Amino acid sequence: MPFHRSLINTTFFIYLNLSFSISSRGQRATEIRRFQLTQVQQGVAVDQTHFYVVNNHSLTKHTKKDGKQVAIWQDTTGLLKHMNSGVVVGQKLYCTHSNYPDVPMASSIEIFDTRTLRHIGNHSFGLFPGSVTWADFYNGYWWVGFANYSNKASAEGRDNRWTTLVKYTSTWQQLESWAFPANVLQAFGSYSTSGGTWGPNELIYCTGHDKPELYVLKLPERGHTLQYVKTIPTISEGQAFAIDRSSKGKQILYGITRNDNYVIVSVVE
Repeated sequence: MPFHRSLINTTFFIYLNLSFSISSRGQRATEIRRFQLTQVQQGVAVDQTHFYVVNNHSLTKHTKKDGKQVAIWQDTTGLLKHMNSGVVVGQKLYCTHSNYPDVPMASSIEIFDTRTLRHIGNHSFGLFPGSVTWADFYNGYWWVGFANYSNKASAEGRDNRWTTLVKYTSTWQQLESWAFPANVLQAFGSYSTSGGTWGPNELIYCTGHDKPELYVLKLPERGHTLQYVKTIPTISEGQAFAIDRSSKGKQILYGITRNDNYVIVSVVE
């Protein structure tokens, strides 16, 4: 598959949102490199040696060194409608999937072998008050983001205030859930959370649909709503992203831009 690799001068996209009362404390994402691929629709996952592009009905696997495609998987059954994001745990790639924009909302986790991209398993949430957009496995638990959209409120009587983070055991028993803070919901606009993961210092990093921003949150000491910490301007534009946990000493971010099919690698500092 053809691709283009380029090193470009650092460009910062800074979005000022006065609704946030806490400063980003100077942190921002600086681009390291980018890979232009044939199709980049929904998000990217990463492990020690490769990154994985998640599209609505397909996956591609690429080397981190030069972006070369080494494997591809495509749904030929017509059963998958809208894959959203992925996370690598061991040698498995867990991809979130929903029936968006259909209602009632229904979601699943689709599981793939990272070595071959062969589909090897599934966990169904069935009908649920939200569409699963991201999942992460952290400290022995699954943490799953379920999106609701203000532009779909008339369909099920909900808007993006119903967006929820849910904590599950490793065998998918639901334990707890949290709402998102009002200023982050405002930043989402009529959309919702599109990507998320646990990051350094026991903090949760999430994105919206299209703004070049990371929203940093933490679990609350009291109550039922995630606590806002800060916003970090990014180069990649919303959607599902990944923090490269194999990188030691630096916080390396893999994100995407959909209009021009780029995977963008940056460092948060």
